[in-house]
Amino acid sequence: MHAEELKEQGRNDDRVVSTDNRIWEIDLLRTVAIVLMVVFHLVYDLNEFAGLDVNYWSGFWYWEGRASAWTFIFLSGISSGFSRNTVKRGVKVFAAGMLITLVTYFFLREQYIRFGILHFLGTCMVLFPLLKRMSNTGLVIGAVAIALLGIPVQRVVSDTALLLPLGIMYNGFVSADYYPLIPYLSIFMMGVLAYKLHYFKRVSLFKFSFQNRYITMISKNSLMIYLIHQPIVLGIVLLIQWIAG
Repeated sequence: MHAEELKEQGRNDDRVVSTDNRIWEIDLLRTVAIVLMVVFHLVYDLNEFAGLDVNYWSGFWYWEGRASAWTFIFLSGISSGFSRNTVKRGVKVFAAGMLITLVTYFFLREQYIRFGILHFLGTCMVLFPLLKRMSNTGLVIGAVAIALLGIPVQRVVSDTALLLPLGIMYNGFVSADYYPLIPYLSIFMMGVLAYKLHYFKRVSLFKFSFQNRYITMISKNSLMIYLIHQPIVLGIVLLIQWIAG
């Protein structure tokens, strides 16, 4: 079915179709995820660099950060279906992850990021063409299996860092950000499933719209925001600390 036919099908079903092929709930959820991410990293910076005792390893702030990451992963599974070349896009995102690795190596030392959220998302995008070919049932079974596999995999200890992308850590491993394929690929697969079940039509799930140009702008530039927000947030924290001190 051609794109114009899918749009017409969406109109006949009273679903909202954007003139620029944007789906408002995806933009909104991605913007919410970005806000949650910025807030979490502010909490992280206050704890690590401003001496404020904020526990982000458990409790509310831990789950706030996880909610942001899980939303990004799920939406990435959906949005990969809209990309003309997910492999090329995935390589770019992975390269951005490697830039984060280089920067954090100098600033965080032993906690530098080896396989963080950008490495993970880039890898998932490269895998998208294979995942898209799976049946819907296969995606569900595979996602459940990978999620459950995460429990025993976390107990396995290796003597090499090469298995970190699979979720197998080595003794003494620490990282400021770590999202291995097992178990988080399962969330991406659920996004792929959502794309195959509905969003391939490029129409909203809802019969109303909450489109906003600022939300759309933030959503479109989510990768750039991810790359630049942490230095800005940290700079503000250190500036306030310097003024107060």
